Amino acid sequence: MAQIENITVLGSGSFGTALANVLADNGHNVLLWGRDRGVIAAINGEHFNPKYLKGTPLNSNIKATAELSLAFTHSDTLICAIPAQKIRSVLTQHQAELPTKTIINTAKGIEVGTQLLVSEIFAQLSPKSPYAILSGPSFAAEVAQRLPTAITAASQTTGLAEKVQALFNNRYFRVYAGHDVRGVELAGSLKNVIAIGSGVVTGLKLGYNAQAAIINRGVAEMARLAQKMKADPMTFLGLAGMGDLVLTCTGPLSRNRTVGVLLGEGKPLADIEKQLGGVAEGVYTAESAYVLSQQLGVEMPITEQTYKILYQGQKCSKALEELMARDPKSEWA
Repeated sequence: MAQIENITVLGSGSFGTALANVLADNGHNVLLWGRDRGVIAAINGEHFNPKYLKGTPLNSNIKATAELSLAFTHSDTLICAIPAQKIRSVLTQHQAELPTKTIINTAKGIEVGTQLLVSEIFAQLSPKSPYAILSGPSFAAEVAQRLPTAITAASQTTGLAEKVQALFNNRYFRVYAGHDVRGVELAGSLKNVIAIGSGVVTGLKLGYNAQAAIINRGVAEMARLAQKMKADPMTFLGLAGMGDLVLTCTGPLSRNRTVGVLLGEGKPLADIEKQLGGVAEGVYTAESAYVLSQQLGVEMPITEQTYKILYQGQKCSKALEELMARDPKSEWA
C-alpha cells in the first residue's frame, strides 16, 4: 500500500466517482471536482452520486467541490476523468498551475479538429508535467461496486506507472504497468468506435458470427493505425486493447454499444442522445479517427462505415453491404 496522499479527481461522472472511491478505500485524502452542484451536494451529504452511480454507496471520506481552484490547491496529483473533448477548455483555466502537477489521465478519445490524443493535448498545455494514462476494461458501475477489475497504467516518466499501481491497487482493483502511452490511448479511443459498429450488428440482429467478425477485424484496423503512429501493436492484445474492446462491444453497460444498437434498430442519433442524456465518446472519436485515417493513408473500413452512419446518413444495412462487398484481402495484410 502506498503512503497516504492528497489526490484530486477532476470529473464527477461515473468513472471519476468510481476511481475516487477506489482511492478513498485505499486511505487517500480524495477531493472530487465536478460542475453539477446537485451531485457535489449528494456526495458530501449522502455519500452517493445520484446522477451517474445511483444506488451505489460511496466511501464517506470522499470530499467533493464545484470550485476548480480548490481542486487545484488540494493536490499535486490530478486524476483527469474529464471527457476528452472538454479537457482543453476546463484545464486552460488553470494552465499556469499545471507544470507543478502530475497528470494521471483516464479520458478516452481523440480531440475533434486537431486529431490529438489526450497525451498530446497535455503536452501542449503543460509539456513538463509527468503524464500517465490509466485505461482498460472497467465499467464504472462495477468498479464502484468493488467487483474485480484489472486495467493498465502506461507512462514514459520513470516510476510513474508504478506509482499509479501503488495508489490504486487493492483487493478488487489491479493495475498493470507499461510504457506504451500512445498505444494505450489509441486502443482506449478506437475501441469505442468499433463498439458502435458492434452495437449496430446487434441492433440489426445479424448474429454472433458477425459480432465476432466486427470485434476481430476492429482489432486489425486499430493495430494498423497504431503501427503507423509508432505505437506497439502488441498493446492491442492487452487489457487496454482486446480486453477493453471485448467488454465495450459486448457489455450491456456500454454507452457506445448502446448507441450502435439503437442505430441498428433505426433510431435517429439525435433521439439516441436524448435517451442517453448525452453523446457517447465514440461518436466524437469516429469523426477524429476517420479524419486521421485519411490523413495517414490507413485503411479502416469499420471506422469509415461507422463515420458514414453517424455523419453522412449512411443506412446501417448499406454499411454492412459495403463492408461485405470489399475486395478479398489477406488476413494479415
